Amino acid sequence: MNTSTAVFIRSAPDLDSCPEGGQPEFAFAGRSNVGKSSLLNLLVGKRDLARVSATPGHTKQLNFFDINRRWRLVDMPGYGFAKVNRAEKTNFTEAISQYLVDRPNLVCVFTLVDSSLPPQTIDLEFVEFLVNHEVPFVLVFTKTDKCSATQVETHIDQFKAAMQAWTANLPLILTCSAYERKGRNALLKVIGDALEPEQKRPQPARAPVKRNTPW
Repeated sequence: MNTSTAVFIRSAPDLDSCPEGGQPEFAFAGRSNVGKSSLLNLLVGKRDLARVSATPGHTKQLNFFDINRRWRLVDMPGYGFAKVNRAEKTNFTEAISQYLVDRPNLVCVFTLVDSSLPPQTIDLEFVEFLVNHEVPFVLVFTKTDKCSATQVETHIDQFKAAMQAWTANLPLILTCSAYERKGRNALLKVIGDALEPEQKRPQPARAPVKRNTPW
């Protein structure tokens, strides 16, 4: 699947401000500084679709982009950034939680994880939230150029082992490197398959017990 057009629609601070219409949405989420902006620019073939910043947490609203006039890409705020006060962080968490749980357009959340690091608590908490609320997601391990293939495999295995404590099945797992321009086709295939009439959409990982998980 090609991305012939990518047009910014709007930024939304909360669920009520999201664009109207029923276009399917694919959201990209991850810890601040996971390389999300670079990956999104690679995905759509543009250098400036998403701003690449040296300061983590630059994106603080839901940013919606129309792709091919067929689906929407949603650039979510990076979780874990520190330069907000407590009230702002609470509002941010509530707004994002509502989008993830209550947005009918949302087809899949591509959850980005830094492959050069062992499992981080904040990533695991976010994924557990998705599992507990049965939100379909795909795990995407980024920055595979930053360490050896063996280390990447080890960190992925560690993440999978941690997930098995609270989920009965694992999601699709992909790897990518925006620097080496790897992983784009695999991501677009997931999106393309989900847009087909038979809707080969990612299924939610099931949790044995639902509980509210802060992240």
